[in-house]
This record gives sequence, C-alpha cells and structure tokens, in this order.
Amino acid sequence: MIGSILGHPVLRTEDPRFLTGEANYTDDVPVEGSLYAIFVRSFMAYARVGAVDTSAARAMDGVQGVFTAADLDLDPYISGEDPDGAFVRPLLATDVVRFVGEPVAVVVAASRAQAVDAAEMVMVDYEPLEHVTDPEAAIKDDAPVLFPDHGSNIAVTYSLDATADFGDADVIVEGRFVNQRLAAVPLEVNSICAMPDPEGEGIKAWVSCQAPFTVARDIGKSLGINPRAVHVIASNVGGGFGAKIPTYPEHLVVAGLARKLDRPVRWTESRSENMTAMTQGRAQTHEVKIGAKHNGAITALKVRVIADQGAYPGDGLELARLTRKMTAGVYRIPRIEFEALCVATNTTPTMAYRGAGRPEAAALVERAVDMLAVECKLDPVDVRRKNFIGPDEFPYETPAGSTYDVGDYAKALDVALEVAGYEDLRKEQARRREAGETKALGIGVSCYVETTGFGLERGSVEVHEDGKATVTTGTSPHGQGHETAWAQIVAGTLGIDFDSITVLHSDTRRVVKGEGTMGSRSLQVGGSSVFKASETVLAKAKQIAAHMLEVGADDIVHHDDGRLGVAGVPDSAVAWAELASAAKDPARLPEAMEPGLGAVERFGYGDDEASYPFGTHIAVTEVDVETGEVELLRHIAVDDCGRILNPILVQGQVHGGIAQGVAQALFEEVVYDEGGNPITANLATYQIPSAADLPSFETAQTETPTPLNPMGAKGIGESGTIGSTPAVQNSVVDAVSHLGVRHIDMPLKPLNVWSAIQQASG
Repeated sequence: MIGSILGHPVLRTEDPRFLTGEANYTDDVPVEGSLYAIFVRSFMAYARVGAVDTSAARAMDGVQGVFTAADLDLDPYISGEDPDGAFVRPLLATDVVRFVGEPVAVVVAASRAQAVDAAEMVMVDYEPLEHVTDPEAAIKDDAPVLFPDHGSNIAVTYSLDATADFGDADVIVEGRFVNQRLAAVPLEVNSICAMPDPEGEGIKAWVSCQAPFTVARDIGKSLGINPRAVHVIASNVGGGFGAKIPTYPEHLVVAGLARKLDRPVRWTESRSENMTAMTQGRAQTHEVKIGAKHNGAITALKVRVIADQGAYPGDGLELARLTRKMTAGVYRIPRIEFEALCVATNTTPTMAYRGAGRPEAAALVERAVDMLAVECKLDPVDVRRKNFIGPDEFPYETPAGSTYDVGDYAKALDVALEVAGYEDLRKEQARRREAGETKALGIGVSCYVETTGFGLERGSVEVHEDGKATVTTGTSPHGQGHETAWAQIVAGTLGIDFDSITVLHSDTRRVVKGEGTMGSRSLQVGGSSVFKASETVLAKAKQIAAHMLEVGADDIVHHDDGRLGVAGVPDSAVAWAELASAAKDPARLPEAMEPGLGAVERFGYGDDEASYPFGTHIAVTEVDVETGEVELLRHIAVDDCGRILNPILVQGQVHGGIAQGVAQALFEEVVYDEGGNPITANLATYQIPSAADLPSFETAQTETPTPLNPMGAKGIGESGTIGSTPAVQNSVVDAVSHLGVRHIDMPLKPLNVWSAIQQASG
C-alpha cells in the first residue's frame, strides 16, 4: 500500500486551530492558583558574584519568595556532551557569572507584574573580571580563562586523522569565512508551567520544547525523582529551530520551585530575555585552503574551524562534529584535513539552530568552490559538475567519514539551471557590466548535501469499535505537520477515512517513549514506525476478515470503500468497525490470536546510519555598486528529500528554511560590544526579514528514495536553510566580482558590501 500513501497534497489539519487563535500555548494553559517566576539576570559578561541582597524584594506586595542557588537544593546542569562535567553550569549562578543574561536569582510572586517589580529590587554585588567574547581572542595565551580548572578556553578539538597534500595542485585558493552568530527567535519564547502532579507524587509540567521525554528525564534527575513521575506536555509549540531541544536551567528551577512551594509556578521569558538567554546558533570562523588542477578538478581541502561555544560548552559541542562530517559536500575530494577548536567565550551558549553544523559546512565548501572557479577562470557550474560524486558511486564514503546513501547531484543542478534560465542570466549580467550599469546582477549557485535522521522511535496504531483509529508517536511537532502526515500514512495503509484518525503526541503519559523532533528525523524514523505499525494492524485485520468470511488470508483485499473483503466479490467485505469489534472477542478470532486490533512498532537507525538529502539552490541578486544595497530578485530551490509523502508539507518546510537561510546571508547577526554587552538584544536591533523583504520562491523537487527506511524518505526540515545561505552569499559576491571583490562576510548588509567594493577598488 505504500505507493498509495506518498505524493498526495493533503492540507494540514492543524492549521485551523492556529489560524483562528484556538491553539493554547504554554503560557495559555489555565492552571488555577499559579505563581509567577521572574529571573534576576546578570548584566555583566564575566564577574565574581558577591552578596545578593533580596530583603527589599521579599518585602514587596505579592512576593512569595526570592531564591538564590543556596536556597534551592538542585543539582547543576551537566550536558550529555560534557559527561565529565568540565563545564558544569549551575542552575543559578553562584561564584561567577559568565555571560550577560545568566540567571542569578529568581523571584516568585502572585502576579507576573509583581514578580517583575520585585526582581528589579534584588541587588547583586559584582566584581568585574576581564572578559572575552571573540573566540579567536579566547584561544590566545593571554586570554582570560572561563574555567580555570580546565586550564584553557578550548573545550574540545575535533580533527581528521589525515593531512591534505597540495603538491599536485595547479591552483591553490585560501580564504577566511565568518559564519556569524544567530539568534533563533521563535515566535513563542521559552516557557514552562509546573505543578505538583495531581495524579501522583511527581511533577506535571507544560513546556515549550522539542523533546518532552528529555525534559522529563532532566527534571527527574534534578529533583531526585524517577523520570516516570514527571509528566511533561508540549501540545502546541510556537517554533523551536533547535533552540528548544535542550532543557534549560530555568525549566529545572521552576520545576523545583513548584515542588518546594507545593504550588503551580509558571515562567515565560520576555523577548529581550529570549535574545540573551536562549541558545544561539552558527558562530563559526573558517580558515579554508583548497587546491585543484587547471581544469577545476579538486585535489585537496584543508579546513580549520573555530567554533564559539559561548559561556558553557556542552550541548553545542556536537555542531562542530557535524561540520566535520559534511566538509566534503557533494564533491569527490581525495584528501581532506580538518581541525575544529570548540571555544568557550563570555557569550550566550550556542546550540543547534536549523541545520546544526551542516549549514556551516555547506557554506564553507561552496564559498571555496566559487573562489576556486574564479581563480581557474571557469564557470562555477562547470567546476561543480566536474567534481560531483556520480550517481553510480553510492553508497559513497567521504574522507570526512560520512557514508552517503544515494544521490543524483547533477540532476538537481540541471533542474535548477533550467528553472533559473541560467544562460540568459549570464548574458544579462555581461550586458550590464559592458554597459557600466550601477545595478550589478549576481548569480549564486549552491549545491549541498546534508545528513538527517538518527535514533529510534516507537509508533502505535489502534483501531476502535467505531471504526476510527488512534495513532501515537514519540516525535513532537512544532510546526512540521505531523498530525496530518501520520494520519495520511495510516489512512493510506488501512483505508480508514482520514478524518477518522487521531494523532497523539508530545505527552509523556499518553506516549510510550520518544526522542523528539530535531535533525530532520521525524518522517523517516517516526513516520516509518507508524507505517510499520499500520502494516502490522493490516495484516492482523486481514486474518480476522478471512476468519469471519471463511476464506484464506491471501484472498482478502482492500475494496474501494476501505473495507476488507474477498477479491472479486464486492458484497463479501467487512468494515473496520466490525473488525475491531470482532477483535475484542476471543471467540471470534482465529486460534491463538491476541485480542485487540492495534500494534506498536519500532524503527530506527544504527549509530553510523543516516540519510543524505541534497539539492541545488540558485539565487539572483541585484547590487547597487554605489551604495552596496542588495535586493534578492529570485531564489530557485531544487531539493531532494527522497520519496515525498505530502508535497504541501514539503513546500512549507522548504519555504521556511529558505527564509531563514536568506536571513542569515543578508540580515541577521548577534553582535557584542567591547564590554561584552549584546547590542542586538531585541527586535529593534536584531534584523529579521519580513515577507516584504523576500521574493516568491521558485521550487522544484527531484526524488531519489533512500534504501534505509521503508518509506524511502529523507529529511526536508533543514534543507532550505542549508542550500539557500551560500547561494545568496555567492550571488552577491558574484555581482561585484568584476570590480575585484573576492569575498564578503555575512551578513551582506549595504555597508559591508560597499566597504568591500571600496577596498577592492583601492
């Protein structure tokens, strides 16, 4: 039945409740008698913490308590990526604060307004310490060390056991690229409402998160209780983008307060808090050296990455490892040398942000290939095509340690070139240059591959006596459309009406287990487990139908109306309601069959398994060479996510991804001043694009099914972000390359572009 599942453009069933405002987010959850928590945060980048005077705050109206670390018996947060605890983060700062925004104390009051007022009255004595916010400065010998016991700001070094030999290269190009720090900026900020569990002795918490079972585990560990006693719900999550994967210290503090005060306690951060306390992304600097023959054939690549981990290296350490894994991109590169230094700085900690280490890899290799094409005096398309891994070479193991499952990179490029009208664009570019026009045209190409999918998921399907079905999944959506997709899988497999299927998720009491949603894993892992459960239910239903109709199971087929019956005999069929009713009665079942019409199935990837989506993006920009102003005229995206379940969901993911990728290229950047203060700590100073700043995207897909899962699906949630950023950056540089410009770091704001033009012209 899988052929009938895939490819249908079913509208999202989730949308009405979101569009009409009926969806309740964490701060909307009605919990009677809630107290409100507000955190007192450091306004210094690095300082010793002295006395904390809470007396004035405690005396204010409505205040139920003011707490420091000494008042709460909670263990510090230790990241799974930092098992030795070298960079332990206290839930509330004790001896020192290491970044602006780190919580030092928490106020609990009867109302949010009262808690805010009281928090302003908490006085903290700080002794300023020499700080460092630049990761390149942080690795110098004279830099202040954030964790003296560790002895260095270099938390971890990742490398490949290989050396890039450039002896046979005719052309060598070197560059330094900055992949700037970004804020996640989800529409819904971090939020939690925790209370003593009315159904047990543990904690019940509504949390805006991407991985409810992870949050339950961490709360249980922090409070010293069984994680099964922690009930976490994340029913509607207003965006995550990777920043809501980790459990935050604030989550653990609020859960601890609810247990300590025996009252519901809720916390929702302000937007300015979100811009300094929620983990941020990217923040890598790349030193790249690439060699090739005169014909553009790449011979070697050397990469040195300085990855800014912020004040508490831990959850974000995985990102540089993913960058290493994807350094080869779509190219057959014989030798790759790679080193990444993961560095602590006095800034907001970094973590996954849509793409998580893979956009950084795509950006560095795609910029290097473009620079190589200029040096070889070749079209950038020709250099890419020259070095593609061929479709007959898969599975392909790269020198960076990845084993690509399947791909056809040239096909995606060809489709993108055709949609863009590439040759005509080049002719128009040449015409403008010859005419000396001030509006220069740029064409940027980006060919990418990424790694998606990991871990294990459980999916269940149960058919009820009314003929309806319930699905449970451990994947936790925050905008992806899982309710639509999982119902589509079951409807397509069982023939049950789509509107008769309920999908349960994001609740640790109603779902057995789950790793959550990140890394573009949901359909290929979570969806495959639901598909397998559907197949198991179908097989059992056929046996029951055969028993009821007194024929062999092989004679049972689906009729057009969804019933199961005898092949060629339309009148001899059984509806799903009848099958479910029969399944309840052992006397009506085949011998030795267990009652019930449901199944739970698991599906997962091994440690070294992953799927590798790919594609080509082409950006067309216009640059005013007199002012540096950039306008994105067109963006063409051809993405291959394997077999497509629902084109509408794919389009939504691609459009959102492109918007965020373009935003990095042209607009967004977190900036710190010399005092270590973030000067982009609100939406007045941190520039995100509106719809008016973006063109209508032109999209197409190729389909290269992966053999790694029964649906042939790969990830799509991050593809748009990975492919778009280097395409736009390459386009802007291409627009002014005739003026001698070879590279411009992101974001490509007018001043940066104008300055590069002025520098190139002397």
